[in-house]
Amino acid sequence: MTIAELDLADWRRRVAELYAAIRADDDPERAHARWRSVRDELIGKHPQSPALPGDPLRADGVPYWPYDPALRFELPLVPAEPASLTMATDGGNATDVKLIGRVEVPAPVGGSLDLWWLRQYGGGLFLPLRDGTAGQSSYGGGRYALDTAKGADLGGRAGRLIVDLNFLYHPSCRYSDAWLCPLAPPGNTISAQVTAGERLAG
Repeated sequence: MTIAELDLADWRRRVAELYAAIRADDDPERAHARWRSVRDELIGKHPQSPALPGDPLRADGVPYWPYDPALRFELPLVPAEPASLTMATDGGNATDVKLIGRVEVPAPVGGSLDLWWLRQYGGGLFLPLRDGTAGQSSYGGGRYALDTAKGADLGGRAGRLIVDLNFLYHPSCRYSDAWLCPLAPPGNTISAQVTAGERLAG
Protein backbone atom coordinates (compact mmCIF):
# COMPACT_ATOMS: atom_id res chain seq x y z
CA MET A 1 0.00 0.00 0.00
CA THR A 2 1.37 3.40 -0.96
CA ILE A 3 1.04 6.74 0.79
CA ALA A 4 -1.52 7.77 -1.86
CA GLU A 5 -3.71 4.78 -1.01
CA LEU A 6 -3.50 5.62 2.69
CA ASP A 7 -4.46 9.20 1.88
CA LEU A 8 -7.46 8.01 -0.15
CA ALA A 9 -8.56 5.74 2.70
CA ASP A 10 -8.28 8.72 5.06
CA TRP A 11 -10.36 10.89 2.71
CA ARG A 12 -13.12 8.28 2.59
CA ARG A 13 -12.98 7.82 6.36
CA ARG A 14 -13.37 11.55 6.93
CA VAL A 15 -16.29 11.77 4.52
CA ALA A 16 -18.02 8.82 6.22
CA GLU A 17 -17.48 10.42 9.64
CA LEU A 18 -18.84 13.73 8.36
CA TYR A 19 -22.06 12.18 7.06
CA ALA A 20 -22.48 10.18 10.28
CA ALA A 21 -22.34 13.47 12.19
CA ILE A 22 -24.86 15.00 9.78
CA ARG A 23 -27.31 12.12 10.31
CA ALA A 24 -26.94 12.46 14.09
CA ASP A 25 -27.67 16.20 14.11
CA ASP A 26 -31.33 17.17 14.61
CA ASP A 27 -30.73 20.61 13.05
CA PRO A 28 -30.29 20.20 9.26
CA GLU A 29 -29.12 23.78 8.73
CA ARG A 30 -26.44 23.43 11.41
CA ALA A 31 -25.42 20.10 9.89
CA HIS A 32 -25.17 21.78 6.51
CA ALA A 33 -22.84 24.45 7.91
CA ARG A 34 -20.63 21.68 9.29
CA TRP A 35 -20.68 19.90 5.92
CA ARG A 36 -19.53 23.07 4.16
CA SER A 37 -16.75 23.69 6.65
CA VAL A 38 -15.36 20.15 6.47
CA ARG A 39 -15.63 20.02 2.67
CA ASP A 40 -13.72 23.30 2.41
CA GLU A 41 -11.01 21.85 4.65
CA LEU A 42 -10.80 18.61 2.67
CA ILE A 43 -10.75 20.30 -0.73
CA GLY A 44 -8.36 22.98 0.48
CA LYS A 45 -5.80 20.90 2.37
CA HIS A 46 -6.19 17.15 1.98
CA PRO A 47 -3.63 15.29 -0.19
CA GLN A 48 -6.49 13.57 -2.04
CA SER A 49 -8.30 16.82 -2.85
CA PRO A 50 -9.66 16.72 -6.41
CA ALA A 51 -8.79 20.42 -6.78
CA LEU A 52 -5.52 20.99 -8.59
CA PRO A 53 -2.64 22.74 -6.85
CA GLY A 54 -3.11 26.46 -7.32
CA ASP A 55 -6.88 26.20 -7.76
CA PRO A 56 -8.32 29.30 -6.00
CA LEU A 57 -10.97 27.08 -4.39
CA ARG A 58 -8.24 25.57 -2.22
CA ALA A 59 -7.77 28.93 -0.50
CA ASP A 60 -11.15 30.59 -0.97
CA GLY A 61 -13.46 27.64 -0.30
CA VAL A 62 -16.18 26.08 -2.39
CA PRO A 63 -19.12 28.34 -3.34
CA TYR A 64 -22.61 27.28 -2.26
CA TRP A 65 -26.11 28.65 -2.41
CA PRO A 66 -27.64 29.54 1.00
CA TYR A 67 -29.41 26.76 2.88
CA ASP A 68 -33.10 26.45 1.94
CA PRO A 69 -35.17 24.28 4.34
CA ALA A 70 -37.87 23.88 1.66
CA LEU A 71 -35.48 21.66 -0.30
CA ARG A 72 -35.15 18.93 2.33
CA PHE A 73 -37.40 15.88 1.86
CA GLU A 74 -37.92 12.41 3.28
CA LEU A 75 -39.15 10.45 0.29
CA PRO A 76 -40.50 6.92 -0.14
CA LEU A 77 -38.81 4.66 -2.64
CA VAL A 78 -41.22 4.09 -5.54
CA PRO A 79 -40.81 0.65 -7.15
CA ALA A 80 -39.61 0.52 -10.73
CA GLU A 81 -39.14 -2.19 -13.30
CA PRO A 82 -35.63 -3.63 -12.92
CA ALA A 83 -33.20 -2.18 -15.42
CA SER A 84 -29.47 -1.99 -15.91
CA LEU A 85 -27.48 0.86 -17.35
CA THR A 86 -23.92 1.45 -18.38
CA MET A 87 -23.63 5.02 -17.19
CA ALA A 88 -21.23 7.22 -19.15
CA THR A 89 -18.46 9.10 -17.41
CA ASP A 90 -16.97 12.39 -18.51
CA GLY A 91 -13.74 10.59 -19.39
CA GLY A 92 -15.33 8.30 -21.97
CA ASN A 93 -15.44 5.28 -19.67
CA ALA A 94 -18.51 3.74 -18.03
CA THR A 95 -19.98 2.67 -14.70
CA ASP A 96 -22.44 -0.21 -14.43
CA VAL A 97 -25.55 0.44 -12.32
CA LYS A 98 -28.95 -1.13 -11.79
CA LEU A 99 -32.23 0.70 -11.23
CA ILE A 100 -33.79 -0.06 -7.85
CA GLY A 101 -36.60 2.50 -7.86
CA ARG A 102 -37.25 6.20 -8.00
CA VAL A 103 -38.11 9.10 -5.75
CA GLU A 104 -40.72 11.73 -6.56
CA VAL A 105 -39.41 15.14 -5.53
CA PRO A 106 -42.28 17.51 -4.66
CA ALA A 107 -42.57 21.27 -5.18
CA PRO A 108 -40.83 23.63 -5.32
CA VAL A 109 -38.60 21.36 -7.42
CA GLY A 110 -40.91 18.71 -8.85
CA GLY A 111 -39.73 15.72 -10.83
CA SER A 112 -38.96 12.04 -10.70
CA LEU A 113 -35.39 10.87 -10.07
CA ASP A 114 -34.10 7.35 -10.66
CA LEU A 115 -32.29 5.71 -7.75
CA TRP A 116 -29.41 3.49 -8.80
CA TRP A 117 -27.33 0.77 -7.20
CA LEU A 118 -23.65 0.97 -8.09
CA ARG A 119 -22.16 -2.37 -9.04
CA GLN A 120 -18.64 -1.11 -8.23
CA TYR A 121 -17.06 -0.43 -4.83
CA GLY A 122 -19.02 -3.25 -3.19
CA GLY A 123 -22.30 -1.56 -4.11
CA GLY A 124 -24.08 1.54 -2.91
CA LEU A 125 -26.99 3.90 -3.54
CA PHE A 126 -26.37 6.53 -6.17
CA LEU A 127 -28.61 9.54 -6.77
CA PRO A 128 -27.20 12.04 -9.28
CA LEU A 129 -29.08 15.12 -10.48
CA ARG A 130 -28.69 17.32 -13.52
CA ASP A 131 -31.01 20.31 -13.11
CA GLY A 132 -31.63 23.58 -14.91
CA THR A 133 -28.48 25.16 -13.49
CA ALA A 134 -26.20 22.56 -15.14
CA GLY A 135 -23.70 24.08 -17.52
CA GLN A 136 -24.43 27.56 -16.20
CA SER A 137 -24.09 27.93 -12.44
CA SER A 138 -23.35 24.26 -11.69
CA TYR A 139 -21.26 21.57 -13.38
CA GLY A 140 -22.66 20.50 -16.75
CA GLY A 141 -22.50 16.78 -15.94
CA GLY A 142 -24.69 17.20 -12.87
CA ARG A 143 -24.21 16.96 -9.12
CA TYR A 144 -24.62 14.16 -6.59
CA ALA A 145 -27.21 14.01 -3.81
CA LEU A 146 -26.24 10.54 -2.55
CA ASP A 147 -23.31 8.22 -3.19
CA THR A 148 -23.32 5.82 -0.27
CA ALA A 149 -20.41 3.78 -1.63
CA LYS A 150 -18.28 6.87 -0.99
CA GLY A 151 -19.97 7.71 2.34
CA ALA A 152 -22.41 10.40 1.12
CA ASP A 153 -25.50 9.11 2.92
CA LEU A 154 -28.12 11.33 4.58
CA GLY A 155 -30.10 8.39 6.00
CA GLY A 156 -33.85 7.83 6.23
CA ARG A 157 -36.36 5.49 7.79
CA ALA A 158 -37.19 2.05 6.37
CA GLY A 159 -38.28 2.37 2.75
CA ARG A 160 -37.57 6.11 2.71
CA LEU A 161 -34.60 8.33 1.93
CA ILE A 162 -33.54 11.75 3.14
CA VAL A 163 -32.96 13.80 0.00
CA ASP A 164 -31.72 17.23 0.99
CA LEU A 165 -30.82 19.15 -2.14
CA ASN A 166 -28.80 21.61 -0.06
CA PHE A 167 -26.19 18.84 0.11
CA LEU A 168 -25.80 18.53 -3.68
CA TYR A 169 -22.11 18.47 -4.50
CA HIS A 170 -20.00 18.40 -7.61
CA PRO A 171 -18.23 15.19 -8.59
CA SER A 172 -14.45 15.21 -8.51
CA CYS A 173 -14.23 15.59 -12.28
CA ARG A 174 -15.59 19.12 -11.91
CA TYR A 175 -12.18 20.00 -10.43
CA SER A 176 -9.82 17.95 -12.60
CA ASP A 177 -9.93 15.87 -15.78
CA ALA A 178 -7.87 13.22 -13.98
CA TRP A 179 -11.05 11.97 -12.28
CA LEU A 180 -13.71 9.83 -13.96
CA CYS A 181 -17.23 10.47 -12.72
CA PRO A 182 -20.61 9.01 -13.72
CA LEU A 183 -22.79 11.63 -15.39
CA ALA A 184 -26.48 12.05 -14.58
CA PRO A 185 -28.54 10.03 -17.11
CA PRO A 186 -31.90 11.17 -18.58
CA GLY A 187 -33.87 9.68 -15.65
CA ASN A 188 -31.98 12.00 -13.33
CA THR A 189 -32.43 15.16 -15.34
CA ILE A 190 -35.02 17.81 -14.51
CA SER A 191 -35.70 21.25 -15.97
CA ALA A 192 -36.20 23.09 -12.68
CA GLN A 193 -33.29 25.16 -11.43
CA VAL A 194 -32.13 23.86 -8.05
CA THR A 195 -30.32 26.81 -6.53
CA ALA A 196 -29.03 24.84 -3.56
CA GLY A 197 -25.86 22.99 -2.73
CA GLU A 198 -22.50 23.48 -4.38
CA ARG A 199 -22.32 25.88 -7.32
CA LEU A 200 -19.73 27.23 -9.69
CA ALA A 201 -17.94 30.41 -8.78
CA GLY A 202 -19.17 33.64 -10.28
